Amino acid sequence: MILQIQPELVKKECERWSKEGVNITFEIRDNRNGYKAGALREGMKHSYVKQCDYVAIFDADFQPDPDFLLRTVPFLIHNPKLALVQGRWEFVNADQCMMTRLQEMSLSYHFTVEQQVGSSTFAFFGFNGTAGVWRISALIESGGWNDQTTVEDMDLAVRATLRGWKLLYIDDLKVKSELPCSFNALRSQQHRWTCGPANLFRKMAGQILRSENVSLWKKLYMLYSFFFIRKIVAHALTFCFYCVILPATVLFPEVTVPKWAAFYLPSLITLFIAIGRLRSIHLLAFWVLFENSMSLVRTKALVMGLLETGRVQEWVVTEKSGDALKTKLIPQVPNVRFRERVHLLELLVGAYLLSCGIYDIIYGKNTLYVYLLFQSLAFFVVGFGYVGKYVPASSS
Repeated sequence: MILQIQPELVKKECERWSKEGVNITFEIRDNRNGYKAGALREGMKHSYVKQCDYVAIFDADFQPDPDFLLRTVPFLIHNPKLALVQGRWEFVNADQCMMTRLQEMSLSYHFTVEQQVGSSTFAFFGFNGTAGVWRISALIESGGWNDQTTVEDMDLAVRATLRGWKLLYIDDLKVKSELPCSFNALRSQQHRWTCGPANLFRKMAGQILRSENVSLWKKLYMLYSFFFIRKIVAHALTFCFYCVILPATVLFPEVTVPKWAAFYLPSLITLFIAIGRLRSIHLLAFWVLFENSMSLVRTKALVMGLLETGRVQEWVVTEKSGDALKTKLIPQVPNVRFRERVHLLELLVGAYLLSCGIYDIIYGKNTLYVYLLFQSLAFFVVGFGYVGKYVPASSS
């Protein structure tokens, strides 16, 4: 129901502003060709776009402050080499449930550290697809919106950089938005956010290497740090090491993993991540267990993106509850079909970890079973869908 009435509400709001003399129009297309990239490409075809120098982009759940353009456009006006100015996401429903708190921790680190470092050091970062203003001439020169992957935002940022354009991220420019509170919605989002960059790396690595407009150091940053380490190795390493190899050392005692590699270094990295949202530092243990559980989804998506197979082009719109439903959310337990809630692979990994934990209790000589039992519990919770909130499907 929400999706059906939302366009009507937007249309009425546009009509109200139009009557007050504001130059505003309501546009909607009748197909989903190219998904978000297709919609943005279609929007750029309207005649009135030729009269504009910049285009601001917001997803439906974003609530920019009235001075957003006043704080972004001047950067573009005074720096002709600048293609994009983007703000930081803030979340209106971070306290809705444990899952949204854990998401806030990850995304806060992403913006506070990853986006800010990329912008300030190399004038490059992956555009997040919303809360940003593009210079239209840079957008057109870079080839416009391309639907070759499901991360059209990152794709455009890479192509603009290869054309010599610079990108700017402003950390204190905060835009309110909403986190997915349904676990299935989060799974779909994480699949797209992992599969898309991996697929983009496969398609753009050669172009980055051959680019004449990018310095050697910037190429190294884009290929090694941005894509290879953060978008590929980080996901695969988390799952393979903490959910497969480390538990297997219980079964094969002759194989030992140094404590610094298994615990000390990861603990240090985890503390750095907590810097992004200190108010949730007491949830670090839950964050680690949840991220390890989500690593299975990300690793599957990573393989699909690199091999360009399976659901590599799948685009599922991330469901958001909206303010109207905030007080109506119910736990994801009643009135939900069992098979819609269960995720078999997560349950299998949970069983594997539980078996290793029990084996370590009986035959082991260390305390690794403490981690294994808690991590297996996390996989069972995720596997049975007892995480997040359940929003009843809207009627068609």
